[in-house]
Amino acid sequence: DAAREREIVEAFFRASRAGDFQALLAVLDPDVVLRPDAEALRMGVRTGWLTQPILRGAKAVAEQFSGQAKAAQPALIDGVPGAVWVAGGKLRVAFAITLSGGKVAAIDLIADRERLSHMRIEMLP
Repeated sequence: DAAREREIVEAFFRASRAGDFQALLAVLDPDVVLRPDAEALRMGVRTGWLTQPILRGAKAVAEQFSGQAKAAQPALIDGVPGAVWVAGGKLRVAFAITLSGGKVAAIDLIADRERLSHMRIEMLP
C-alpha cells in the first residue's frame, strides 16, 4: 500500500535527521544494502560521508545515516517513495528506496546526471 510505504520512508528520514539510531534500526531490514553510484560515491568521499562503495547491514547503514540527510526532500522516484537532494536549484542526488516486509531493504544513491535525467521525480509536500 502506497500510504504505508510512504510512512516507512518518512520514518527512515525522520530518524536519520534526528540522529535516532534505534529508530533507524527499527525501519531498516537487517540485511539492508546502501549502494551509491560512482558519482554519489565521489561526492560522498569528498565530504567524508561515504568511505566504502557498498554498505551492508542495518548497523552499518544506520551509522552512515544517523544525523544525516537533513537536506533530503521527500519525493516519488519513478512512482516509489524516496527522497532527493537539490542544491543550487539542481537535482544532485536521488535516494531510491526499496522496501521489503515493511522495512527499508535497499537504498540506492543516484547522482549520475544521465541516470537522473531519465528518472521521473515528483516532489512531495
